[in-house]
Amino acid sequence: MAIDALVKPLLQIAIFRGLKPLQITEIARRAERIVFRPGETIIEEDCIGDAAVLIVSGDAVRVSGPEHAGSPEPVVPGSLVGEMAMLVESIHSSTVVARGNVRAMRINRSELLHQMEQDPTLADHFLERISGRLRLLAEDLRAADRALDKCGASANLH
Repeated sequence: MAIDALVKPLLQIAIFRGLKPLQITEIARRAERIVFRPGETIIEEDCIGDAAVLIVSGDAVRVSGPEHAGSPEPVVPGSLVGEMAMLVESIHSSTVVARGNVRAMRINRSELLHQMEQDPTLADHFLERISGRLRLLAEDLRAADRALDKCGASANLH
């Protein structure tokens, strides 16, 4: 895969937005290019991950995980699966399987951490992105608490 074909999909992923073109190019350069054959597992639920996988092209499906409806759910090209595994040790919450040939790139945690050591602004970027997500999650949880409190208060009035 040409480096341009790998950089373009990275530009569409939220966690990479705001990085300099050179930083994204370096992430793509360090990534492992891989082809998954039909039936091969791309990531597996309850297994420790050491990389995120960007689906570049091909037909993949999510077959298990949170809020899984039971039938295979398409994972479209441009999707990043196992995202947190490229940053920290984590356990995959879903299983994604190749239905056809899937061209992908694995963004290995060890390579990304090495790149962050060489470019601390990259680490700052990811820290800000993850912190932002956690702030939004905390806001959602507070809103849910308020809604539950209202329900409890109205139930006590009756």
